Amino acid sequence: MYRKRSRSLIGRFILLVVGLLLAFSTLSVSSAFAAPARSISRGNTTEKVVALTFDDGADGTNITPILNTLSSHNVKATFFLTGQGTANHPQRIRDIVNRGHDIGNHSYSHPDFTKISSSEIRSQLQRTESLIQSVTGRTTKPFFRPPYGAYNSTVLNYVGDAGYTYSFMWTIDTVDWTGNSSSDIVNRVMRNITPGAIILMHTGAGASGTPQAIGTMITRLKNSGYRFVTLSQLMNLSPTPTGRQYTVRSGDTLYSIALRHGTTVQRLASANGIINPNLIRVGQVLIIPGTSSSPAPSPSPSPSPTPSAQTYVVRAGDTLYSIARRYNTTVQRLVSLNSLSNPNLIRVGQRLTISRTTSTPTPPPTTTQRYTVRSGDTLYSIARRYNTTVQRLVSANRLSNPNLIRVGQVLFIR
Repeated sequence: MYRKRSRSLIGRFILLVVGLLLAFSTLSVSSAFAAPARSISRGNTTEKVVALTFDDGADGTNITPILNTLSSHNVKATFFLTGQGTANHPQRIRDIVNRGHDIGNHSYSHPDFTKISSSEIRSQLQRTESLIQSVTGRTTKPFFRPPYGAYNSTVLNYVGDAGYTYSFMWTIDTVDWTGNSSSDIVNRVMRNITPGAIILMHTGAGASGTPQAIGTMITRLKNSGYRFVTLSQLMNLSPTPTGRQYTVRSGDTLYSIALRHGTTVQRLASANGIINPNLIRVGQVLIIPGTSSSPAPSPSPSPSPTPSAQTYVVRAGDTLYSIARRYNTTVQRLVSLNSLSNPNLIRVGQRLTISRTTSTPTPPPTTTQRYTVRSGDTLYSIARRYNTTVQRLVSANRLSNPNLIRVGQVLFIR
């Protein structure tokens, strides 16, 4: 009786241990992820290189003319492929690979990955990878581009777990899928080009201006000193010297990141090719310009003010215009005195030079008239009204830009 009871207890203990081990093993497997995919919107380099990228959908109408233009200019690009596109035009997909271009995974049917389940994410990636491997003999790993550019931290986790190290966004969106003209596509690129830029284009029939735009774009970029790389080559370039990287988190702003790393919004915008400093995304990887042990200076610091110079420390809520009004000066003079590249970007705590005069200005002659600028006025119209010249008005009022006068500004008329 005692032996039976002992055996029963031992058996239950063994079953309990085995159950716990299995539960722990299952929990570990289900919760463990490989490193999440890195979201990349620009190459970490100061070299004048640019990567052309093309997203292929279901029709792939323009693949052949795009490949021919790239070949004629001896340029390699990167194509993000869908499973449906590969099923619909396999020979064109083979042509992309056979001509030496990079490829990446762009899902099977182009759903928004932030709105589908984890199992569907895995299915979309795996089905596309399997089909492209069978058609071309090449893998799409480690490159992925999210459909619609939609992603979050969960998506990056599952994509990284599937073997895709990089989730590529873009620096310049040509919006060619809207059917805009080839000249508009080229102009969008040339206006926003920056070292390490990733340019987004499409292969479908809707991007009717793209085949013609590519040749012009390549020529103009080469004339500007740029060379073309694939994304593989872009990721293997030497990183920006002394630069660090920071991944944007929920609640971050460019200003808070700049403050945290002892740099400025202007420097972050310049280092990362950011056109609108108010638009950054969670998961976006930013290059932090190099800093020394002391806080980084402003990108274009003004000389140290002379002892008689008046200075002002920017406070929360200040704008350059409000500061100019407070000190009876102009935005133009503040910009000039402080070597500001963008008058809309000043930061709390920034010290501005207000005046460099060592003595009070010489008062105007008694014959000088005064005029208060009204809505619709230009310096030319005021000069005509008072039978003087724009040049004399500029000189009398020390205007740095004759095109910038403001309503309520008092001008000396001589």
